[in-house]
Amino acid sequence: MSGGVPGAYAFNRTRGAYLATELELARTHWSRFRGLMATDPRRFRAGQGLWIVPCHGVHTLGMRFPIDALYLDGNNVVVHLEENLKPWRFAAVRRKARSVLELPNKIVSVTGTSLGDKIEIALGHAEKVQTA
Repeated sequence: MSGGVPGAYAFNRTRGAYLATELELARTHWSRFRGLMATDPRRFRAGQGLWIVPCHGVHTLGMRFPIDALYLDGNNVVVHLEENLKPWRFAAVRRKARSVLELPNKIVSVTGTSLGDKIEIALGHAEKVQTA
């Protein structure tokens, strides 16, 4: 992970809690496939996140740390979540999902994020991403 985009964040509107204040976008074929593979665990800490668009499911192949993953529909509502997804695993595939937000482990429990929560995502420079 090269670091988040300045001004990019993910905010759980339902819970009133920031999920990531340094958000990076993965929307090319290569960046979606690579995801967090080979990322040093110290470089993916609380406050960081990776938003994968489009995406129906994730893997943790080539990773050395667990993550939380929020599956979002086209309106950025949580339709599935994976907590403490350990390295070298395949997570569920959810056809309703249009994107997945990867977060450091335990962020879901710390923020109380759950199914049905509305997630606001803002990208630096007012960039909009269509997920539907």
